[in-house]
Amino acid sequence: MSGPAPDGGAQPPVPECLYADGDLIVLAKPAGLLCVPGRGPDKQDCLSARAARQWPGACVVHRLDQATSGLVLMALHAGAQRALGHAFAAREVHKRYVAVVHGSQGTVPDGPWQAIDLPIAADWERRPLRVVDPQHGKPSLTRWRPAPATEGAPAPAPDTLRVLLEPVTGRTHQLRVHMAAIGHPILGDALYAPPSVQARAPRLLLHAQQIAFAHPRTGAPLSFHLPAPF
Repeated sequence: MSGPAPDGGAQPPVPECLYADGDLIVLAKPAGLLCVPGRGPDKQDCLSARAARQWPGACVVHRLDQATSGLVLMALHAGAQRALGHAFAAREVHKRYVAVVHGSQGTVPDGPWQAIDLPIAADWERRPLRVVDPQHGKPSLTRWRPAPATEGAPAPAPDTLRVLLEPVTGRTHQLRVHMAAIGHPILGDALYAPPSVQARAPRLLLHAQQIAFAHPRTGAPLSFHLPAPF
């Protein structure tokens, strides 16, 4: 959905909506789009601003990195925002991502899911970067495993591995920092991958593909899946 902008040009489209009711919406954020406005006039176009054109009063509940694509949940009024915010804080919202990382099947330990339990802190001298910091970092936990082969999925390129990621905590850049820390940086990651790995993809190959939670008003279970565009 798009329309005329104040200067007469076309407004950027509202991202695809997978679900909407009187309390919440679930949107498909494209890679490269901010979730909320940044500093400066060139960073005002964002998911929340686009959503507000169609759903006035839409409130951000959680965020994805600008470079990450995938499912974003937004509330349509303050009560839903509070309820969903509490659900995120209580870890009652299940999120699953898919990524393509540097590495191969032979470099992954045995077992269905592996845990990355490494504390993360802000790297104040290189903001907005984050760093693994055992002394000052906040507890950060990620579950990950190789993604099962599915019909229609692209064949992995040499020295790459398609993985599933589940953030138990929600630190800034957590998945990117954790995968780089264990030697599996995400392809196209301009912040945490070495240049050779960054150059292997035109975008960050990280996508929020699944989100499940209880409806903030009815308590009914809701689950959404959005296949990765890579």
